[in-house]
Amino acid sequence: MTDPAQTLPHGSWPTPITSELVVRAAARLGEVVVDGDDVWWSEGRPSEGGRSALVRRSPDGTTTDLLPPPWNARTRVHEYGGGAWTVADGTVWLTSYDDQRLYRVVAGSTEPVAVTPEPELPAGVRFADLSVVEGGAAVLAVRETHTASGASAEVVHEVVRVAVDGATEVLVAGTDFVSDPRRSPDGSLSWLQWQHPDMPWDAAELVVRAPDGTETVVAGGRSGAQPESVVQPTWAPDGSLWFFADRTDVWALYRWTPAGGMELVLDPGSDIAGPQWVFGQSRFALLSGGRVALAYARDGADRLAVREADGTVRELPWQYASFGQVRAAADAVVCVAGGPTSEPVVLRTSLDGAAEVLRPPRDLGLDPAWFSRPRHVTFPTVPGDSGVGEAHALFYPPANPQVTGPDDERPPLLVLVHGGPTAAARAVLDLGVQYWTSRGFAVADVDYRGSTGYGRRYRDALQGNWGIADLDDVVSCARWLAEQDLVDPARLAIRGGSAGGYTTLAALTFRPGVFAAGASHYGVADLAALAADTHSFESRYLDGLIAPWPSGADVYAERSPIHHVDALDTPLAVFQGDEDRVVPPEQAEMMVAALRAKGVPHAYLLFAGEQHGFRKAANIRAALDGELSFYAQVLGFTLPAEEGITPIEVVRG
Repeated sequence: MTDPAQTLPHGSWPTPITSELVVRAAARLGEVVVDGDDVWWSEGRPSEGGRSALVRRSPDGTTTDLLPPPWNARTRVHEYGGGAWTVADGTVWLTSYDDQRLYRVVAGSTEPVAVTPEPELPAGVRFADLSVVEGGAAVLAVRETHTASGASAEVVHEVVRVAVDGATEVLVAGTDFVSDPRRSPDGSLSWLQWQHPDMPWDAAELVVRAPDGTETVVAGGRSGAQPESVVQPTWAPDGSLWFFADRTDVWALYRWTPAGGMELVLDPGSDIAGPQWVFGQSRFALLSGGRVALAYARDGADRLAVREADGTVRELPWQYASFGQVRAAADAVVCVAGGPTSEPVVLRTSLDGAAEVLRPPRDLGLDPAWFSRPRHVTFPTVPGDSGVGEAHALFYPPANPQVTGPDDERPPLLVLVHGGPTAAARAVLDLGVQYWTSRGFAVADVDYRGSTGYGRRYRDALQGNWGIADLDDVVSCARWLAEQDLVDPARLAIRGGSAGGYTTLAALTFRPGVFAAGASHYGVADLAALAADTHSFESRYLDGLIAPWPSGADVYAERSPIHHVDALDTPLAVFQGDEDRVVPPEQAEMMVAALRAKGVPHAYLLFAGEQHGFRKAANIRAALDGELSFYAQVLGFTLPAEEGITPIEVVRG
């Protein structure tokens, strides 16, 4: 690669990584199912309105969509979904997004047949976490039932068995939430359950009901010395039950048998699993001969490893840095994998490291020199009452093989705040990040306290401290990078979606003078409004992160940006979907009204038909280009003329 031919101010660099490229033929890879010699997966496609398409790869390598648009295999259980489909012996069961009914597509057909009846309330009965039983005669599922009142307190979650003819039997009821219903070889039923105000990563119990009706709480819950979370239970052919639990601080791998009880199988010293925001996750697969394939996080990247029957562990030598949907395929493993220079792929790998890409990434037509490689950094932060005095981030420097910045100019920094707030930064090629770095921005994807991958103590450091510890961490990260002379301290910006949007709004409000601009994507402005009016799954989430509601109303007011706009003098762009039930648009509009009344420069885009997270290609493009245009006007750089980006309207008074 020759030396860059141009020197231009950071932010204004021409780049082929446009918003059009970000969404062109883009697909979010979802769940993977191995069915005999076939491999199935789901793809969320912005170009098709964000629908989730089901794709089958046959042994001869051909790939086929099961259903044409507008069929959309997506469930709204917990609003975040997951586990909307499964397949066994070529027959597919799926939840259709439009009406949330269960459908069945028999092997050799492409015609879905409704299994469950049309609910009285539109989309009022929803199904997720599907698992085929009885040789295909029925599925186990989580059923979520809503009432006409729309009240989250009236939503009912149950484990049900649904037969081919639609006959439905309730198997588990009476608990606030359930997930992962699975049958053992001897007919036992296992499931996870948890109660308000816990989230599943706080204290979920693993329960087993034997064929004689006897129930055993295997692990998890709040009965021990400390709360324990269990995730991803899986039955082995020998009748043992495998799962992750965090009793050693990290989510480690355990095995349970009725006769021998629970034993630790592997603790790698870092989290193997992640928080259960969606159904259908899998970070391990049981293989023949007592071997286990699994993925675990360390220093901002995943390792894919095999635990042999003798207990030895070896990592497979792959360049990928993120692994999910780990499934057994005879003596091989199928998974979704991605790395710093590769968008996620569906990968089949043998245990000796030989691999085949079943679903390749897009052909971007770009030299890898366009991609910024992240570096995992650890920086000091304010310990607070948790005693955790450091936090982490993935740092991406600017990267453009054709342009460089002036010698006397440091790049602007864009701090990314992930959602959850229990999510984690992933070192996977994301054109949504490279969109910025190829224009001359540095990017810091911050794993603030509360993030997954660093153990329960790190995750719990946010308990009672949301709006404090996360702010300390994003501010400490930005200042630390500036002290290392890596970024311009006068041009620090911050952006986030959902919970990350809250941290963005709070940082601009409660830590004035640090950031020069910000962007909130469907972020929380009023914590009390969120606590009083959100969906069932998260309706008590803030009890742990902030304080019990409504007794802690004063704390909610103290930490809500909407009540402290007198301290907000930083330009802000707001992006929102008008059908968002997690963070209703009223929150965004309250913030925008306050900004307008105060005369703070701001921009606001409301997207019709979007929910919590944007799925339509046109809206993803508008949000990206709009945010770039906003920063250009606020931070003082020009947009590349060849992209033809229409400047977003910035209201200044």
